[in-house]
Amino acid sequence: MSSEDTPEVTSSEETSPAPETAAPDASDGDEQEHGYPPVQADVRQFTFRAIFTGMLLGGMLSLCNVYLGLKIGWGFNMSITAALLGFAFWYLSTNVFKTQPFGVLENNMNQTAASAAASISSAGLVAPIPALTMLTDYEWSYTILVVWTLSVSLVGIVAAIGLRKQMLIVDDLPFPGGVATGETLREIYAKGAEALSRVKMLLFGMFLGVGSKVAGLVFGIGKAAVPGSVAVKPGGVMAGKGFSSISLKNLGFAFDPSLMMISVGAIIGFRACASMLIGAILSWLIIGPEVLEQGWADPGKNDPGALWFGPMVKWMLWPGVAMMVTAALTSFSFSWRSMLRAFTGSKGQVEVEDPGAIHDVPKKLFLFSTAAALLVSVVLQASFFDVGLLVATVGVILTFALAIVAGRVSGETGITPVGPMGKVTQLGLGAIDPGNAASNLMAANVTGGAASQCADMLHDLKSGLMLGAVPKLQILSQCFGVVAGAFFGSAAYLVLIPDPKNMLLTEEWAAPAVAQWKAVAEVFSEGLSAMPEGALDAFLIAGALGIILALAEKLAPKDLARWIPSPAAMGLALVIPVYYSISFFLGGLFFVIAKRFAESWTARFAIVLAAGVIAGESLAGVGDAILKVISGLSGG
Repeated sequence: MSSEDTPEVTSSEETSPAPETAAPDASDGDEQEHGYPPVQADVRQFTFRAIFTGMLLGGMLSLCNVYLGLKIGWGFNMSITAALLGFAFWYLSTNVFKTQPFGVLENNMNQTAASAAASISSAGLVAPIPALTMLTDYEWSYTILVVWTLSVSLVGIVAAIGLRKQMLIVDDLPFPGGVATGETLREIYAKGAEALSRVKMLLFGMFLGVGSKVAGLVFGIGKAAVPGSVAVKPGGVMAGKGFSSISLKNLGFAFDPSLMMISVGAIIGFRACASMLIGAILSWLIIGPEVLEQGWADPGKNDPGALWFGPMVKWMLWPGVAMMVTAALTSFSFSWRSMLRAFTGSKGQVEVEDPGAIHDVPKKLFLFSTAAALLVSVVLQASFFDVGLLVATVGVILTFALAIVAGRVSGETGITPVGPMGKVTQLGLGAIDPGNAASNLMAANVTGGAASQCADMLHDLKSGLMLGAVPKLQILSQCFGVVAGAFFGSAAYLVLIPDPKNMLLTEEWAAPAVAQWKAVAEVFSEGLSAMPEGALDAFLIAGALGIILALAEKLAPKDLARWIPSPAAMGLALVIPVYYSISFFLGGLFFVIAKRFAESWTARFAIVLAAGVIAGESLAGVGDAILKVISGLSGG
C-alpha cells in the first residue's frame, strides 16, 4: 500500500506469461545460499526499448493514479500491470514484425520505470500540492510542478540506494510487493497460454472501463437515487428554511453507473468496503441531518433533487480527517520494532554475500547524490515557497530518517505509510514554524513523496534481486521513470484541476487526501478557529474512535479483528460522496461471491479485470478533460 494511506495493487494473483522464445528465466541459474541467483550482467536488460516502454506505460498509468487520487485519495502500484502490458506489446511485435523477443530482465526494467512514473501522484499531486493552492492561492506553473515532483522523487531514490544492502541483503526483508512482481515475471516467462489469457482479460477490462466512461458522457447516464427521505424537525432550522424533508438523494445515497469504483471495491477487500458503507450510513444518514438541523451546514435552496455534498463536506471532513489520521498513526505506532530495526538492523542476522555488490552504485557517487538531493530540495523549497533554510534543511534530514522507517515498514508488511510520514513531518514542523502553511505542507510533501518513491524502489530492487538484474541499471531505470511521471502526471493534474480552490472537495472531485493535508495545515496556521461550528467536538470524538478501533484491530485475535470496522475506511466515507461507498461495497461483495462460486476464475482473473477497468476509465476521464480544455481554447 502507498499513496495517502491507501492501498496499492500488488497481488501475486496478477500474473501472466510470455513467449517460449524469450530470454531464459534469470532464476534458472545456480542460486546462491540465500536463494538469489547471480547477477545476469551479460543478459540484455537496460535496453532503449525497455526504458522507453516503461516511461511511456508509466506516464500513461500515472494519469490513472492522479485521476483516481483526486477522486478518492487512493493510488495503485502499477508494476504488474506494466509488466503485463509490456509483455503483450512486445509479444505481438515479435510475432508480427519478428522483433527480438522481450526478455524477462528487459521487462523487469520496463516495470521498474513504469512503477516509478505511476507513483508520481504520491509526490504531492493528489494531496499537499492542491492543498497549498487552496490555502494560499499559490499558482503552479507546469515547469515548477515538473521540477518539484521530480526533486521529491529523486530524494526517495537516493534514500533507497543507501538502504538497498541493509534491507534487501543483510536483513533480507520480504518486500511482498516486489516478490509478487518478481514471481509474476517468472510466471510470465514460463506459461505462455495462461499469460496470454490474463493479458486478454486486462485489455478487456480496459475496454469496459473506457466504454463505461464514454457511454456515461455520450448518453448522459446518471446516478439512480435511492428512494426515501428523512423528516425534518418541526420548528427546526431546516423547517424554518422551508424544508419538509431531506431526500436520500440530497445526502448522496445513489447507485453510480461507473464501473471504476466497483472495481476498486473488488480490489481493496470486503472488510474495507463494508466499513465504508457503515461509515457512510452513520455519518451521512444519521449525523448529516443533525448537522443540517443545527445550521452547521447550509444546503442552499430547497431542491429535492440536489446533492448537498459540497456544503456538508466542509463540516464532515473534520471528523473524517481526525479518524483517518489518528487511526493511521496508531496503526503505524505498532511498527515500533520495525522502526527501531530500521536504525539498528536485525539482531542476530548474519550478513551474507551480496550478489549485486560489484554492480551497485559506487559509494562516492551515492554520497555525492545524497548531498546534491539535499541541496536541491532545500533550494527549491526556499525559492518556490519561501520556506526558511533551517526549516527546509531540518525537513529534508527528517525525510531521510523517515524514509528509512517507511522502507523498513514497507519491507516487512507491504504497506508504505506515506500519509503517516507526511503527518509526522507536518506535526513536527508545525511546532517549529507555526502559522506557515507553505512550510508545513511542502516540507512534509518531501517526506511523504520521498518515502513512497523509496519504498517503490526497494520493492523493484527486490524483484530484480530475484531475477538477477543489475542494481545500478534498475536505479537508473527508476530515474528515467520519475522523469516521465513528472512530465505526464504534472500535465494531467493541471488539465484535470485548473482551479483547485473551486473544483476540489466537491461531488466530482472529493479529494480526501487533500482534505487531510489541508486540515492539518489549517490547524497549525489558523488555530482551532479554522473549524466550523460544532466540528471541534466531532473532531475529538472521531479522533478518539480512530485510536480505539485501530487498537482493537491490532490487539484482537485475528478471527475477531476481521469483524472490527476499519477506522481508516470509515473516516474516508465521511469525505467522499455516499455513492462511492455504495459502489465500493458492491465491488467487495461481488469479489466475495465470485470467490465463493468461482474460486479458480477469481484467483486468475478478478484483480486483473478490475485493474483494467480502473486504468481504462481513468484514461478516458483524462481524455475527456483534455478535450474540454481544447474545446475551451478553440471557443467551442
